[in-house]
Amino acid sequence: MSEPARPRLVRAIGLFSLTAMAVNGMVGAGIFVLPAQVAGILGPAALSAYVVAGLAVGLIVLCFAEVGTMFERSGGPYLYARAAFGNWIGFQIGWMLLLSRLTAVGAISNAFASYLGFFWPPAATGAGRILVITVSVGLLGAVNYFGVRYGVWVSNLFTVSKLAPLAVFVVAGLFWLNGHAGRAWTLPPLAGLQQAALLLIFAFGGFEFAVVPGEEVINLKKNLPIALLTGIALVAVLYVLIQFVAEGALPGLASSATPLADASGSFLGPLGGVLLSAGAVLSTTGTNSGTMLMGPRIIYAMAEGGQLPSIFARVHPSYRTPHVAVVVAALMGWICAMSSEFAALAALSAIARLLSYMATCAALPVLRRKMPEAQRGFIVPGGAIIPIAAVALSGWLLLGSTRTQVTIGAAALLTGAAIYGGYLIYDGHQMLRRR
Repeated sequence: MSEPARPRLVRAIGLFSLTAMAVNGMVGAGIFVLPAQVAGILGPAALSAYVVAGLAVGLIVLCFAEVGTMFERSGGPYLYARAAFGNWIGFQIGWMLLLSRLTAVGAISNAFASYLGFFWPPAATGAGRILVITVSVGLLGAVNYFGVRYGVWVSNLFTVSKLAPLAVFVVAGLFWLNGHAGRAWTLPPLAGLQQAALLLIFAFGGFEFAVVPGEEVINLKKNLPIALLTGIALVAVLYVLIQFVAEGALPGLASSATPLADASGSFLGPLGGVLLSAGAVLSTTGTNSGTMLMGPRIIYAMAEGGQLPSIFARVHPSYRTPHVAVVVAALMGWICAMSSEFAALAALSAIARLLSYMATCAALPVLRRKMPEAQRGFIVPGGAIIPIAAVALSGWLLLGSTRTQVTIGAAALLTGAAIYGGYLIYDGHQMLRRR
């Protein structure tokens, strides 16, 4: 008598939801503070950094659009790196991607508590902070535990909700600026451009939210390229307009701790602060909702590949979600949010993202040779020119990393190597015992 078939994940993510996931991953808490930081580095030439970062990420997205359609399974950059370069590189990319996202849950959860403190002051400190972070992470984990459809609906809701205040900021600001003096334009210094563009990689990063749950995407070969390219185009235009309005409305932009809220005061008055604070609350919650959908799928994919304990690859027979991985991801994200050291760990996201992006771009020509018969829904034109350019640009941006980022990134890689080696030894012992 044959054993019953193992429950599998269900395909429930359509084109709109997939596009919303890409946008949700990119538009997070960063855009509410980065305009001031970029202006502080480049002054009147700040918009040039958005152009450079947008072009770099655009090339990377093109590579993801082809590689992502070669696979129908979950895992994203982990899956691509493993198929192209083997188990060791694949594990390290998966580990870094997972660690960067879970520490981001901690960083974003604390930002969420701070923004919520605008409306309810106890949320920003002490027991109130612990309460709102615990409730928010717990609820988002529960939503994704009980079904991917619920997780996608929540992600869609927050994506639309957080874009609305930013759209009001841009439209109202452009109308207001139309009656005011123009701005000065200058050429940026190369070193400053590199530093600012590296900073913006994290504002543009997050589109990979759409590629990780490949096993749950409807008509992946058609929908994934459309979602990725549409998402990066929308966000690039939005970011440039936000920076343009912020610079024109706030002369002291570089010194502002809350640049969008302060800039909106010029043309929206006190309502601007309320609107943008609400937008930040929605944005942070939305980004965390996307991470709580994506993070467990990385754990699930690594367990499916035999590189983490098989318990993490279990799929709930009724809800059809990787329920064990969801619980683990929520718990680890909450621990990062509670830890006083999470901010230092979050610094590794710089190197982690760029490494995963570089690995995927480098994997494209390799997979073309290794999987010549694989059906693709999208083909990057120009042979290897775009993948090479994407890797080169990413490498140039990586050279702008600080010593702290390099140190923490190296420590994370060494930790991943130790975990990988330890699990190989453990798995070897288990195999010997079964014999």
